Parts: sequence; structure tokens; C-alpha cells
Amino acid sequence: MEEVRVFPLTCAVQNYAWGKNGLDSEVAKLVVGGDPLAVVDEGKPYAELWMGAHPKGDAQIKDNRIAQTTLGQWIAHFPACLGSKVKDTFQGQLPFLFKVLSVNTALSIQAHPNRELAARLHAQFPEHYPDNNHKPEMAIALTRFQGLCGFRPVEEILGFLKSVPEFHALVGNEEAEDLRCSIGDTVRTSQALKKCFTRMMNCEKKVFIDQLNMLVKRVTEEGAAGKDTSSSNGDLLLRLHSQYPGDIGCFSIYFLNHLVLDPGQAMFLGANEPHAYLYGDCIECMACSDNTVRAGLTPKYIDVNTLCEMLSYSPAPASSKIFPCVQDASDPCVSLYDPPVPDFTVMRIQIPASVKQYTVAPVDSASILLVIDGDATATSTAALSDVTLRRGTVLFVSANESVSLHIISPSGMNMFRACCLL
Repeated sequence: MEEVRVFPLTCAVQNYAWGKNGLDSEVAKLVVGGDPLAVVDEGKPYAELWMGAHPKGDAQIKDNRIAQTTLGQWIAHFPACLGSKVKDTFQGQLPFLFKVLSVNTALSIQAHPNRELAARLHAQFPEHYPDNNHKPEMAIALTRFQGLCGFRPVEEILGFLKSVPEFHALVGNEEAEDLRCSIGDTVRTSQALKKCFTRMMNCEKKVFIDQLNMLVKRVTEEGAAGKDTSSSNGDLLLRLHSQYPGDIGCFSIYFLNHLVLDPGQAMFLGANEPHAYLYGDCIECMACSDNTVRAGLTPKYIDVNTLCEMLSYSPAPASSKIFPCVQDASDPCVSLYDPPVPDFTVMRIQIPASVKQYTVAPVDSASILLVIDGDATATSTAALSDVTLRRGTVLFVSANESVSLHIISPSGMNMFRACCLL
């Protein structure tokens, strides 16, 4: 029988505690859209949808003509589906993991190691760092999405050191003064910033708890009296403190940029970039790895020394952290989010209402297609039978296969596609 090379997937859901509950979650809505028989528990968090072949959440193949039950097994049997370059470069593995995230409470302040550090951490502490790969990742907002990303410009950090005495107390007079004197000298600024951040992160627990309690009390009282608390980043502080009381991560908001992405805007998180997702729904794509170095806003293992050593201490404005997408030269419906790493590229495919026939173009890589909105019938010589696409459908498309869509919905379609363009 001819091999089926385009097929729908049933994807793994992760119910991490920080996710949005029930149908408030974009993840849950997509799951129900893709499978009307799926049951959503309103009291349960639906945090992540994993679209890929990661061993902790390998997608199930939704086509009973295929003998293999999971995508990972299928790729192992038919590695040519990856495309020859991808297969050779990534040792027969799908190099990316595609996700949807629905964030209700903040994820930990974290960074991901580069390949060299990943190999070293994995060799030394395999229980905390499960593989030897790097983990660059990109988040594309589906709804208004908030996160912390990269160090703020020095002037902003100095502003907080002045207006937030409790923060100043943790950083110390000498370190704060060094940072102030370093302005204009990039190398010196980076060293001073590292000292300030490391000093705060290594503060004795009693000291920072006392300062945090004083700060929360002060900001709460000022807010109740109708005062503007923005010079202490008051709203965000109280929100994070309510989620993670007594956590040193609450002070990180004075060091890191607070980013708000509108739908379609993206941030790219390269190696050693400090970040935390705070709230909202996003598409995420990353290299296939689980390596995360954490430093706060988490009950998980915290590795402060590794984090402080590895971080990229390059202050820059929040606006510089928004990753631009570019229009595909050959297709006006496609926007490309193409990060400076080989592991993955994401395409956003927006088909206007006026278009009723559309071809998902072949690429020299396996790809995963997610329907966010719209209805269509998909045909492909590699699918052997039609596939119905609707909100939440996830389709695996082997390398160099095209898919023809006959669009049924009156308002067009919105889809995301992850692939590897070497």
C-alpha cells in the first residue's frame, strides 16, 4: 500500500499548575475544536499543547491506515519524511517542538543554555538537565501576551534603584554606585550589571523576605491611598507577589524588561537570555530540549550560580526584544518568523475571505500545521483521502509535499506552520 505522508495528529496536553483553567485556556479551546468529543474539565489547568515527537509528549497519529501509533515512531520508520538536509543535520530527529501555551500565573525566571553549557550541565547534573541540546525558543502572541525579557536599559534600572529603596538594599550601595559610574562603557556596564544581579540573587533569605514584605506593604498602602505606584512597578509587583509570595523573583521586575505583545507579535529567546512568561496565550516553537536554568518564581530546582554566570548582561530597551516577522516574497498570505538558529522557522498563514482555493506550498522539511481559525477540506496526493481542517486541527506534512485547501469558512483562515528551513 502507498505510504501516507500527510496526516492529522492528536497532541499531548500538559496540565501544569500555571495554566489557564478549563475553557478560559486557548489550549483547551483548540483541543475541543480539533476533537468535539474531547471533555474539558473546568477546574483543571490546560497549560500547553505539544505538537511534535518529544518523548514526554509524542503526538498520536489520527489515521488508522498507519501502523505506527505515534509521530516519533513514524519518523523513526520513515526518516526521509524529514527532508534529506534536516535528516542529516539533526540525526534523523524532528529538530523542533511546536506548542501552544495558555499562561495564567507567571512561569519561572529562567534562561536556556547554549550547546556547550548544555553538554556540561547534562554531564554534571543529568537529573536537572536531561539532555545536551540548546533550547532557543520563540513565542508568538495569540492574545495579548506579557513577559519579562532581557535586561532593561541601565537608566531604567538606576531609576528603580533610586525610587525603590527595598530593591536598593538588596543590590547594595557599592554595586549600585558601580553601575551608575559604568554608563557609556559597554564592557564595564555588563560587569557591573552582573555584580548587581548576582548580589541580589544571592541575598540571605531573611534579608530579602524583610525587604519584600516592606515593599509590598508600602506599595499596597500607596495604592490604597490613590497614589501612583508605577515608579515601583507596583501593579506587576503585587500580582507576582500574590502568585509567589516570598520569592526573590519578585524583585527581578526591576532588572528585566516588561514586554506586552499584541497578537502576531513575537519574542525570540536565544541562549542565556533571561525571561519569564507572565500572562496570555501564545504559539511557541523551540529546539527539542528540556534544559532550563531557573532562578525564581518557581517551586522547582533553582540553580542561582549557573544562572548568574551564564546570563547575557546586555541592557536594551523592551522594543528591541520584539522579533520582526517578514512577508514571504513568494506568497502574500505568509509571514515568516525566521530566528537566527537553524532548528526552526514559524510561518503564519492568513488566508483572506476572498480566497477559496489555497495551496500550502511544499518545503524541504517536515512541518506541522495548526489551524487557529477557519474551516477547509485538505487534499494531498500524500494523504490518499481528504482531511477536514477546522479550529484546533493539527496536520503533519512530510517534506516536499503540498496540501491543497478548499476553504469553506466565510471569513478565511488563520494557521501557523512550524518547519526547519536549512
